[in-house]
Amino acid sequence: MKWSLAFLGLALCSLSRSVLSLTVIKTLPGYPGELPFYLETGYVGVGDLEDVQMFYYFVKSERSPKDDPLVLWITGGPGCSTLSAILYEIGPFTFNYENLTPSRPTLKVHEYSWTKVANIIFVDEPVGAGFSYANNWESYNVNDNISATDTYEFLRKWLTLHPEFLSNPLYIGGDSYGGFINPIVTLKVAEGIEAGLEPIMNLKGYLLGNPVTNLQSDENSRVRFAYLKALISEELYKSADKNCNGDFINVNESNAACVDDLKIVTMCLEKLDIANILEPNCLYSTPKSTVDGTWDPSLLNRDPTFLALPQLPGVWCRVYNYMLSYTWANDRAVQEALHVRPGTIRKWARCNESISYEYSIREVIDYHKELLKRGYRALIYSGDHDMAIPYVGTLAWIETLNLTVSEDWQAWFVDGQVAGYTTVYSYGEAYLTYATVKGGGHTAPEYKPKECFAMIDRWFAYYYL
Repeated sequence: MKWSLAFLGLALCSLSRSVLSLTVIKTLPGYPGELPFYLETGYVGVGDLEDVQMFYYFVKSERSPKDDPLVLWITGGPGCSTLSAILYEIGPFTFNYENLTPSRPTLKVHEYSWTKVANIIFVDEPVGAGFSYANNWESYNVNDNISATDTYEFLRKWLTLHPEFLSNPLYIGGDSYGGFINPIVTLKVAEGIEAGLEPIMNLKGYLLGNPVTNLQSDENSRVRFAYLKALISEELYKSADKNCNGDFINVNESNAACVDDLKIVTMCLEKLDIANILEPNCLYSTPKSTVDGTWDPSLLNRDPTFLALPQLPGVWCRVYNYMLSYTWANDRAVQEALHVRPGTIRKWARCNESISYEYSIREVIDYHKELLKRGYRALIYSGDHDMAIPYVGTLAWIETLNLTVSEDWQAWFVDGQVAGYTTVYSYGEAYLTYATVKGGGHTAPEYKPKECFAMIDRWFAYYYL
């Protein structure tokens, strides 16, 4: 006990410099009145010299902060700000799309925020994402291993500073490319517990939405997904599968039959929204895109009337919602309210594509195996209309884990309606729940917030979906 207290004292001393900006936020520009939930922001320094300063948002559970789970949320990209998860997916506030102004987007409470049943730490990782920054250029060179190591160190230091949450059930959560980093971080936590590293965490498991697991096989599954969704014919699918030997990624250009089949596949799919095939593809419905077909955030700064959604040409597109975050997060008043350190980033971006990032790990299936062997529970879910990381690819790698099916494939319901389909696998004392979210895209909570809230609430409570 004396050693533990000494460790805690030393850790607090070493951390005091890196979290001086830890602040409880009472109000935010765009939200009327005081926030009806606890919001804290701050920085935690990681690395030998704490050259990397990781920015975070912490929201206490609106139900029972003392007893509800603690979740560390890892956003995808790599390089996407965790503010995206807050505003568009599972956070306590979102934009009020019915009451927009050209000067500043307004905010409203998110009815289906996961913070109603969990304490959540949203962290900007890796360095360069969101408001996280480094004190030297070398620290901006990151990869999967560095990102996971920094995130694990962040969590250890954060919990040292918030010891009142050490007894809460801990889950590591994330989506999209977070599916790569999450299992690595979770295994580091598990190994730290086994090694007796302070602070001792109460890890219970992890959860992943629309997760990248093996980027090549995930992308390869898009052709089968297209066939199952009637986007390509059975004849074309069988021909491509045969001529390409089931490999639609590493294509030999001399294999003319395969190349020809994939050209037709591309023609069938190229004008769909890959994130959700049910929704409009904005790149083909608006003149606001750039020559290369990507979105230029500066368009919003040059044309504030872009916020007046009813005046936009063509059909509504979800990307219009994303543009609001650039205006809001780059507002000086917003950054001051969040206590962002002035001058530490040039400009906030929803996803920073300029990060020097090396994809150092090929796949993370073995990490899942190790975690299940240790008895940790897992929730994996997919929006069933996501073509970026198709559910068929996710099911394929889950099958390689050689688990026992303990609950057969069946529908799960919200308000008496089918919300998706689920199955439960077991490995000793460990359970992996897999669920599809009907009509969901990449990622599922953005498209189906009510259903995903019901899903996570039941899973945290150890209920079947």
